[in-house]
Formats: sequence, structure tokens, C-alpha cells
Amino acid sequence: MKVIIIGASGMVGSGALRECLHAPEVTSVRTIGRSLLNMEHEKLTQSAFPDFADHPENIPAALLEDIDACFFCLGATAAGMSEGQYAKLTYELTLKFASRLCDYSPNATFIYVSGAGADSTERSNTMWARVRGKTENALLKLPFKQVHIFRPAIIQPLHGAQSKTTSYRYFYNLLGPVLTIARHFFPSKVLSTEIMGQAMLNISRFGTTVKVLDPADIYAQAKRLHPK
Repeated sequence: MKVIIIGASGMVGSGALRECLHAPEVTSVRTIGRSLLNMEHEKLTQSAFPDFADHPENIPAALLEDIDACFFCLGATAAGMSEGQYAKLTYELTLKFASRLCDYSPNATFIYVSGAGADSTERSNTMWARVRGKTENALLKLPFKQVHIFRPAIIQPLHGAQSKTTSYRYFYNLLGPVLTIARHFFPSKVLSTEIMGQAMLNISRFGTTVKVLDPADIYAQAKRLHPK
């Protein structure tokens, strides 16, 4: 399986990358972003485009061909942004990239990491929820083999994964032990970066009829090959 990860430097993306590198059936992983990761692996090919956020449509076709799965984990906090600014980084960037990938790898599985509270009606009073919902709806219309939306709520970073948002890092560092306990008692509500990556891989392997996955759905997909 050949995988592309967008947002591999972030918390969820780095977790997905780790699971891909450990999965024997994943033969290659391509990461695309504005900068390179500080790591090397025999399966990993990195491509950096400083203008990626503005011009994802300029990515060379050779990087987008023959892809089996794309894990789109890139996200931005809406704090301090206007709706136009947030839509550019969320809706426009995602759709430009996804549409171009679909041209070259229509048989791929595309998994988009959204968030709990995203509004599919696009009428929410909360700006980020409207934009996320609009993004989800547009992605689900693309003619990929499969498109699935992840709507996680609380995610515990494991194995060195870190959020790029300072306030989130403080939150996870402060409540790490509490999250570990909560994940033990409520595993289908409090997820981990490891569970997120495993769920992405299992859906890419086996598919699912669930298009929009809440935390319980994500957990269930991860456990299809990890019963313990």
C-alpha cells in the first residue's frame, strides 16, 4: 500500500506516519508539506513546497500517481481568524489538493481529519463548524474509491506526537495522566494518535460503509486488527 500523508508534522499526522512506517503492508509513505520532517526511514519520501498552503495545485503529478490512500491531517485553529482566512486554510487548501489527487489516483481512499462539532448543514452559528462541514460535504462528492471523515474529540498524543498549537500542548502536558486513565475506562471516547493511525490503515485495507466517523466509530475501526 502506498500512502500520502498531509500534515505529518502535526499531532495526528505524526501518529498516522508512525503507524504507516510500522505497518508491513505499507510499502511507501510520501509526506507533502511546507517543510521537511527531521527524520529518515527507508519507506519515507518527503517533499517540501514552501507555497503549499497557497498553491497545492502545483504539486507535481508524479507525487500523486499510484496512491492507495491519503490521510489528510492538516488543520488550523480558527482562533483569531476571519471566516475568509479560515476557509482559505481549511476548505480551499483541502479541496484543491484533494481534487488534484483524485485526477491522478481516483482509486485511492481519502481520509480527512475534521473535528467533533463540524456541521454538515453548514448553518451553524460557530464559524469553524460551518467551514469544516462545508469541507466535509465537498470531499464526500469527489469520485475517489472511498472518502471518509474523522470527527475525533479528545485525542491523547503518544510516542512523542505533539500538537503544533501551543495551548493544546499545555493542555496535553498538564492532563496527560488524566487522559491515560480516561482512555483506559472510556477507550471509545478518548482516542489516541495511535488509534487514529490504526483506524486510517484499517479503513484503507478493508473499507467501511460509515462515511462520517465519530470517536466510537474511529475506535471500532482501529480495533478490527487490534483486539487487545
